[in-house]
Amino acid sequence: MTMKNNKYIPINNTRISISELMLPSHANFSGKIHGGYILNLMDQIAFACASKHSATYCVTASVDTVDFLNPIEVGELVTMKASVNYVGRTSMVVGIRVEAQNIQTGKVKHCNSSYFTMVARDESGKGVAVPGLLLQTPVEMRRFLKAAKRLEMKKTRQDEFDSDDFNPTDYLQELTKHNVKIAL
Repeated sequence: MTMKNNKYIPINNTRISISELMLPSHANFSGKIHGGYILNLMDQIAFACASKHSATYCVTASVDTVDFLNPIEVGELVTMKASVNYVGRTSMVVGIRVEAQNIQTGKVKHCNSSYFTMVARDESGKGVAVPGLLLQTPVEMRRFLKAAKRLEMKKTRQDEFDSDDFNPTDYLQELTKHNVKIAL
């Protein structure tokens, strides 16, 4: 989909970062920081980033690729960095990188990278057109294209598996590669 837009915002203008010290109250039963707490913080920064870009209220439409790569410990300083990687007509994909730093040693570890799809809304809840993105670096172009490809693949997957003519027996050979037993 090609958009004609009179306003294009540089990705640098969408960037937001937050840092928060992880407290014992944020820990799960194993003593690590609870993933749900981190997801809550990620949703907040995605909202702030998308709202900054669109200059309007935004809602979370979907969350893709939430891989918890390294555990976060109590006492570490968590920093989240977000920017708009992709825009559609009313939607934006916000890329978020989560890092944790041991404040005593200075060691930083990458804990998570995720993609939140946010949608701009007006006061009545209807979608609002968002400004375009001004891509200024090869990294920005790569991130935009990766987001576009993820959306395209998601649509293809939905079309393939959610159609009325889906027939699971067409996939029996594919299922033999997995840890399943078919009992139809």
